[in-house]
Amino acid sequence: MQRLPTGETVIIPRNFKLLEELEHSEKGLGDMSISYGLVDSSDIFMGEWNGGILGPHGTQHDSRFYELRITIPESYPALPPKVRFVSRIHMNCVDKHTGEILYNRVPATKNWNRNMGMEQILSSLRAEMGSDANRRTRQPGEGLTF
Repeated sequence: MQRLPTGETVIIPRNFKLLEELEHSEKGLGDMSISYGLVDSSDIFMGEWNGGILGPHGTQHDSRFYELRITIPESYPALPPKVRFVSRIHMNCVDKHTGEILYNRVPATKNWNRNMGMEQILSSLRAEMGSDANRRTRQPGEGLTF
């Protein structure tokens, strides 16, 4: 959503928002400890994305790279994307059986608005890795998946 100088509000269409996010990611703008991009570059609907998070220093996640899968609904950006960890992880905001994030426990999804995007969700998950509730939680061996 954008507000014009005249005071009008313009709602940016789903594909325009996704193209903007793809360009942002491909140019390496923003947080370098996270990454995201299309699973299939020929997918004109841009529905499936890969995500990655480099674990924060000084935590049980230090030097680990976590792979995620992001599914974009038709209602995006009005509603957040579905996000699940592919890499096995123990966190209080991730379902221990499926790897899906628990939306009510991740600040970016709990407080979602259409001006947010994948970068905010991945950054929020990385911040949760460093939170008191998760920073010392023992993690499964590297390379394990859900």
